[in-house]
Amino acid sequence: MYGDPEIVTSDVTRASGERVLLVAVRGDVDYDNGGALEKVLRERPEGTEHLVLDLSGTGFADSTILHLLLDAQRAHRAEGGSLVLAGPFSDIVQRLFQVTGTLTFFTVAGSVDEAMDLFGAEQ
Repeated sequence: MYGDPEIVTSDVTRASGERVLLVAVRGDVDYDNGGALEKVLRERPEGTEHLVLDLSGTGFADSTILHLLLDAQRAHRAEGGSLVLAGPFSDIVQRLFQVTGTLTFFTVAGSVDEAMDLFGAEQ
């Protein structure tokens, strides 16, 4: 519906040796194009303990993104890792989280820098 989002990934290693995958999503995410994000979330590099998902460039998202985020959250927790959502969120994305009550399921940071600080990772 809105074209494929641009997804940029960066692999960051903490001083402790733990790896953090930074995934920046730019554009809109919906049912028609969510496959690109799903592929990145499922095929993260081996040895990556933590995921920071930068949604500050996501203008529109529907329930597709909620499904993908909740699945990624479960997978990371099952493997002993964690997932952090980095904002600031667009009004539409913020509203999606508010209406569904799902924001409380995630660790949220106001920016990528704040998210990385949670892991002690250097960008």
